[in-house]
Amino acid sequence: MSQQSKEMYEFKKQIKALAEFRGKGTELISLYIGPSMQVSDFTGKLRDEFGQASNIKSKSTQQNVQGAIERVLAYLKILGHKAPPNGVAIFCGNVSKHEGKSDIALFAIVPPSPMTTSFYRCESTFQIEPLEEMLEQTGSYGLVVMDGKEATIAILKGKTFKIIRQLNSTAHQKVNKGGQSSARFQRIREEVVEVYYKRIGEAMEPYLALKNFKGVIVGGPGPAKEDFMKLKPYNYQLKVLGMVDTGYTDETGIKELLEKSGEIIQEQEAIKEKKLINDFMKEIATEGLVTYGYYEIKEAIGKNQVSKLLVSENLDIHAIKYLCGKCGNSEEKIVEGKLDLERESCSKCATRVKIDELADMRDLVTEIQDAAAAKGVDIELISQETTEGDQFFGTFHGLGAFLRYK
Repeated sequence: MSQQSKEMYEFKKQIKALAEFRGKGTELISLYIGPSMQVSDFTGKLRDEFGQASNIKSKSTQQNVQGAIERVLAYLKILGHKAPPNGVAIFCGNVSKHEGKSDIALFAIVPPSPMTTSFYRCESTFQIEPLEEMLEQTGSYGLVVMDGKEATIAILKGKTFKIIRQLNSTAHQKVNKGGQSSARFQRIREEVVEVYYKRIGEAMEPYLALKNFKGVIVGGPGPAKEDFMKLKPYNYQLKVLGMVDTGYTDETGIKELLEKSGEIIQEQEAIKEKKLINDFMKEIATEGLVTYGYYEIKEAIGKNQVSKLLVSENLDIHAIKYLCGKCGNSEEKIVEGKLDLERESCSKCATRVKIDELADMRDLVTEIQDAAAAKGVDIELISQETTEGDQFFGTFHGLGAFLRYK
């Protein structure tokens, strides 16, 4: 629902921001505390680390590490005796971009699902891998397209697929010899086909190692897939969800299989997202019940017109206000993309904007999501990994909305 989508959006955004920080040395702290664990177990560890930090040769690194540890200890006092039910990940360190200056910042993230790890690290980057692994909301699927000549094996994970193996059969396509020779050649051909099917089954073994694996979908032209299924030359633990007729057995066949498998994996993100964008594009073409653009959508939300909000993942839109230190010009502007004040300049005197001249900065993506959530609007996150998602981002700047009425 809208609140869940918004929380996931914020979770992804926090992870993306953390990934961009770099320490001048090994001075960025990452502390993972598992679900409902005793906080006191970690305060002792941090005090020990504070003492160990006095041995760091670089005076600035030593001060930054000890300053970060003090900030984390202060946060743990506020946190209470136990970590939240899903655990908490704490990141702290000097994030200043200016040499010689210190800016100790602390970020705490309570993940949307329970963490399975607890540890302390002090390195040159924040350790975000455990959080990245939690981003996978849906399961993974095995995709196999085949006929009597060739087969393509792929993995569908999230919204994208990856081909892991392509095979060819060495079986004779036709036997024209008569008598015993014909029967002998037919047996040889059947044996070769069986070996080919077993090779396909072996190529499906990597599916067993996938996390949250849902099952396999088999497709292809002709009866070969049915023969393959009767032989069942794959691991018995692999669940086959269904079969689909396709015209191809290469990457095009995988895409065709994906398109025709909507009923089998109805809730799978890639198919759901494609349908969503296609519906949006159809409404655009007929000037139907959709709108796009930040101001247009914001106005529609205010009038209770919006039924569903579409937001591209990793979308950055900021409103900034600054006062030029040279000419005194006060200016507000909207900046799309990653915010880099060093590239911004005063429109009157062309002087570069300095960080201390920034009077105000607002995250407009968060604002519009808050406004939508307050009105009970469903929020759908659109990836940029798919063709449709990339087109949505490029054409509509990552924001669109379905309307109840105009």
